Amino acid sequence: MATDLRWRKSSYSGGEGGDCIEVADGLTDTVPVRDSKDPDGPTLAFTTTAWQAFITAIHTGELPTHP
Repeated sequence: MATDLRWRKSSYSGGEGGDCIEVADGLTDTVPVRDSKDPDGPTLAFTTTAWQAFITAIHTGELPTHP
């Protein structure tokens, strides 16, 4: 995976600095995701189709946004 990615904090992450994720845009067919508290840690990579299905499930209430 490219090392010069531009990361942005998820709009679903709270402003308290707790459970935050970052995503990187610009890769073809891949959405990298990482923990904002550990930017040098592991990165997950999802297909754009899988990521969009996840986001859709959140928007429709199929998945809760908080426990």
